[in-house]
Amino acid sequence: MVRHDTFTISRHLDVPPGEVFTAFADTAIRRGWFRLPGSGASYEHDFRVGGGETASSTFTGLDTAPERLEYRSRYIDIADAHRIVYGYEAIVDGVLRWTSLVTVRLDAETDGTRLEWTEQVAFLKYTGDGSTDLAHLRGASVLRLNGLDAVLQSGRQRQQPR
Repeated sequence: MVRHDTFTISRHLDVPPGEVFTAFADTAIRRGWFRLPGSGASYEHDFRVGGGETASSTFTGLDTAPERLEYRSRYIDIADAHRIVYGYEAIVDGVLRWTSLVTVRLDAETDGTRLEWTEQVAFLKYTGDGSTDLAHLRGASVLRLNGLDAVLQSGRQRQQPR
Protein backbone atom coordinates (compact mmCIF):
# COMPACT_ATOMS: atom_id res chain seq x y z
CA MET A 1 0.00 0.00 0.00
CA VAL A 2 1.19 3.53 -0.79
CA ARG A 3 0.68 6.39 1.64
CA HIS A 4 0.46 9.91 0.14
CA ASP A 5 1.03 13.13 2.05
CA THR A 6 1.73 16.79 1.32
CA PHE A 7 3.25 19.51 3.45
CA THR A 8 4.36 23.11 2.98
CA ILE A 9 7.00 24.98 4.93
CA SER A 10 7.00 28.76 4.58
CA ARG A 11 9.82 30.89 5.84
CA HIS A 12 11.27 34.37 5.56
CA LEU A 13 14.96 34.65 4.66
CA ASP A 14 16.85 37.93 5.14
CA VAL A 15 18.53 37.87 1.71
CA PRO A 16 17.23 38.59 -1.81
CA PRO A 17 15.83 35.73 -3.94
CA GLY A 18 18.95 35.65 -6.12
CA GLU A 19 21.13 34.73 -3.14
CA VAL A 20 18.72 31.98 -2.06
CA PHE A 21 18.64 30.65 -5.62
CA THR A 22 22.45 30.62 -5.72
CA ALA A 23 22.48 28.56 -2.50
CA PHE A 24 20.49 25.89 -4.36
CA ALA A 25 22.46 26.14 -7.62
CA ASP A 26 26.07 26.50 -6.49
CA THR A 27 27.38 23.08 -5.44
CA ALA A 28 29.95 24.44 -2.98
CA ILE A 29 27.34 26.55 -1.16
CA ARG A 30 24.78 23.73 -1.34
CA ARG A 31 27.16 21.36 0.46
CA GLY A 32 27.01 23.75 3.41
CA TRP A 33 23.33 23.03 4.02
CA PHE A 34 22.32 19.91 2.07
CA ARG A 35 23.92 16.84 3.63
CA LEU A 36 22.95 13.27 4.31
CA PRO A 37 23.52 12.09 7.88
CA GLY A 38 26.27 9.59 8.53
CA SER A 39 29.77 8.99 7.27
CA GLY A 40 31.49 8.29 3.98
CA ALA A 41 29.19 10.68 2.12
CA SER A 42 29.51 11.23 -1.62
CA TYR A 43 27.73 13.85 -3.74
CA GLU A 44 27.27 14.77 -7.39
CA HIS A 45 25.23 17.79 -8.45
CA ASP A 46 24.19 19.02 -11.91
CA PHE A 47 21.90 22.05 -11.52
CA ARG A 48 19.98 22.25 -14.80
CA VAL A 49 16.65 20.99 -16.10
CA GLY A 50 17.20 17.27 -16.71
CA GLY A 51 20.18 17.26 -14.36
CA GLY A 52 20.00 16.29 -10.74
CA GLU A 53 21.81 15.23 -7.65
CA THR A 54 22.95 11.93 -6.20
CA ALA A 55 24.18 11.42 -2.68
CA SER A 56 24.98 8.46 -0.49
CA SER A 57 26.23 7.82 3.03
CA THR A 58 26.24 5.23 5.78
CA PHE A 59 24.27 6.12 8.90
CA THR A 60 24.68 4.33 12.22
CA GLY A 61 22.26 5.20 15.01
CA LEU A 62 22.50 4.23 18.66
CA ASP A 63 22.12 0.47 19.06
CA THR A 64 21.19 -0.01 15.37
CA ALA A 65 22.91 -1.63 12.43
CA PRO A 66 24.43 0.75 9.85
CA GLU A 67 22.04 1.85 7.09
CA ARG A 68 23.13 2.72 3.56
CA LEU A 69 21.33 5.94 2.52
CA GLU A 70 20.90 7.03 -1.09
CA TYR A 71 19.29 10.14 -2.54
CA ARG A 72 18.61 10.64 -6.27
CA SER A 73 16.92 13.70 -7.73
CA ARG A 74 16.09 15.18 -11.13
CA TYR A 75 15.38 18.84 -11.81
CA ILE A 76 12.11 19.26 -13.72
CA ASP A 77 11.75 23.06 -13.86
CA ILE A 78 14.06 25.91 -12.95
CA ALA A 79 12.80 29.49 -13.23
CA ASP A 80 15.80 31.66 -12.38
CA ALA A 81 15.58 33.10 -8.85
CA HIS A 82 11.87 32.29 -8.64
CA ARG A 83 11.06 28.56 -8.74
CA ILE A 84 12.73 25.15 -8.60
CA VAL A 85 10.77 21.94 -9.14
CA TYR A 86 12.40 18.55 -8.71
CA GLY A 87 11.59 14.97 -7.92
CA TYR A 88 13.66 12.74 -5.69
CA GLU A 89 13.91 9.19 -4.36
CA ALA A 90 15.04 8.12 -0.89
CA ILE A 91 16.56 4.64 -0.71
CA VAL A 92 17.56 2.88 2.51
CA ASP A 93 19.58 -0.34 2.28
CA GLY A 94 18.61 -0.74 -1.36
CA VAL A 95 14.87 -0.33 -0.70
CA LEU A 96 12.99 2.64 -2.20
CA ARG A 97 11.27 4.10 0.87
CA TRP A 98 9.66 7.21 -0.64
CA THR A 99 9.61 9.49 -3.63
CA SER A 100 8.66 13.16 -3.63
CA LEU A 101 7.87 16.06 -5.89
CA VAL A 102 9.25 19.29 -4.37
CA THR A 103 8.37 22.82 -5.45
CA VAL A 104 10.48 25.64 -4.04
CA ARG A 105 9.06 29.14 -4.60
CA LEU A 106 11.15 32.22 -3.97
CA ASP A 107 9.15 35.45 -3.74
CA ALA A 108 10.77 38.85 -3.16
CA GLU A 109 9.75 40.67 0.01
CA THR A 110 10.73 44.17 1.07
CA ASP A 111 13.43 42.86 3.39
CA GLY A 112 14.35 39.53 1.81
CA THR A 113 12.69 36.42 0.41
CA ARG A 114 9.60 34.38 1.20
CA LEU A 115 10.53 30.73 0.57
CA GLU A 116 7.74 28.18 0.19
CA TRP A 117 8.78 24.54 0.15
CA THR A 118 5.92 22.22 -0.87
CA GLU A 119 6.56 18.50 -0.87
CA GLN A 120 4.18 15.87 -2.23
CA VAL A 121 5.38 12.50 -1.02
CA ALA A 122 4.47 8.89 -1.76
CA PHE A 123 5.68 6.55 1.00
CA LEU A 124 6.22 3.19 -0.66
CA LYS A 125 7.70 1.37 2.32
CA TYR A 126 7.02 2.91 5.68
CA THR A 127 7.69 2.29 9.34
CA GLY A 128 4.85 0.57 11.20
CA ASP A 129 1.57 2.22 10.15
CA GLY A 130 3.46 5.12 8.56
CA SER A 131 2.19 7.72 11.01
CA THR A 132 5.70 8.82 12.07
CA ASP A 133 7.25 8.91 8.60
CA LEU A 134 5.65 12.20 7.55
CA ALA A 135 6.70 13.88 10.81
CA HIS A 136 10.25 12.56 10.30
CA LEU A 137 10.42 13.82 6.70
CA ARG A 138 8.89 17.21 7.55
CA GLY A 139 11.27 17.59 10.50
CA ALA A 140 14.27 16.73 8.29
CA SER A 141 13.11 19.36 5.77
CA VAL A 142 12.81 21.98 8.53
CA LEU A 143 16.35 21.15 9.70
CA ARG A 144 17.63 21.38 6.13
CA LEU A 145 16.02 24.83 5.71
CA ASN A 146 17.52 25.89 9.06
CA GLY A 147 20.89 24.96 7.55
CA LEU A 148 20.09 26.97 4.42
CA ASP A 149 19.26 30.02 6.53
CA ALA A 150 22.48 29.60 8.56
CA VAL A 151 24.60 29.38 5.39
CA LEU A 152 22.91 32.47 3.95
CA GLN A 153 23.42 34.42 7.19
CA SER A 154 27.09 33.44 7.46
CA GLY A 155 27.63 34.45 3.82
CA ARG A 156 25.98 37.80 4.48
CA GLN A 157 28.16 38.44 7.55
CA ARG A 158 31.32 37.73 5.52
CA GLN A 159 30.22 40.28 2.89
CA GLN A 160 29.46 43.14 5.30
CA PRO A 161 32.25 45.69 5.87
CA ARG A 162 33.78 45.78 9.32
